[in-house]
Amino acid sequence: MPPVTIGIAGWALPRADTDLFPPASFGSNLARYAAVFGAVEVNSSFYRPHRPETYARWADSVPAGFRFAVKLPRSITHEKRLQDVGADLDRFASEAGALGEKLGWILVQTPPSLRFDPAAVAALFTALGERFGGKERGKRPILLACEARHGTWFSAEATALLREMEVIRVVADPPAGEPGPFIPTRDDAAYVRLHGSPLIYRSSYEPERLEQVAAWLRNQRGNALVIFDNTMSGTQVRQARQLYALLTHRAPASSLPP
Repeated sequence: MPPVTIGIAGWALPRADTDLFPPASFGSNLARYAAVFGAVEVNSSFYRPHRPETYARWADSVPAGFRFAVKLPRSITHEKRLQDVGADLDRFASEAGALGEKLGWILVQTPPSLRFDPAAVAALFTALGERFGGKERGKRPILLACEARHGTWFSAEATALLREMEVIRVVADPPAGEPGPFIPTRDDAAYVRLHGSPLIYRSSYEPERLEQVAAWLRNQRGNALVIFDNTMSGTQVRQARQLYALLTHRAPASSLPP
């Protein structure tokens, strides 16, 4: 099975699961979280900027192999709707770039009302590649992922462009908006966001659904990141551990998404 990294959206430690982490004397909540998980998704960057010093402190709090996935600010995707965002991208790069080699993914989430515009999309991901690319400098490349929520982003044209630009199409469960059928855009990388179903952010997943997720992950040919975003359920840590356990055993073959 290809490598799978499992993480949570944020590093809040549910009170019921604090015994699964090192004690408070170990350090910050992030340090305690990183002693158990290998990655985390930073969603707060979507709502507000963080100083470079904050990102640098986070990077210093985690082991060398730990990686952050950072969400692109909504000022770029939802407010300016990908138009005239150069200055916003410069600011974001100056902030999140302080994570250094511990920055693993940039997550772009678009609103359900935003239609696919090939020129704007190409400009956005080109600009992100220029600011966060690592191949020319001999560094580990940062992966770009996109969770689109309008059906036009799932057209043949959109799929071809995302493939050309090496952008991962996110598997979202449940999908929001009116997305089309899931067609992967990279063969060597996957990004799965488990939002909670049936109630987004609030619901836990039934064991049968986690088995389906595990089966799908086993069939992938590249590395995969799985983020549990059902943080309002309070069960995200236990569910992440359940998925990890399933991945170490055989489960009935199935598919994700449905």
